[in-house]
Amino acid sequence: MSDKPNVRDVSPHDDGWSISKPGSERASAVLPTQAAAIARAKEILANDGGGELRVRGTNGQVREQNTVAPARDPRSSKG
Repeated sequence: MSDKPNVRDVSPHDDGWSISKPGSERASAVLPTQAAAIARAKEILANDGGGELRVRGTNGQVREQNTVAPARDPRSSKG
């Protein structure tokens, strides 16, 4: 298994909200609402073995980050 983390970003897009893999040239998907983009990104990550989902605000800053199963949570604490 690769040591590279599996990450997807949900961020604002001209046509709604985009799902992209860091370093990729284009979005995996563009959906009309943030909630729809987050749900689809979770599906993509789960189907790809799990990973980290980062939600970016309109200013580009990460405002939420979650681990999607079956990936291992990088935090050692519960919760």
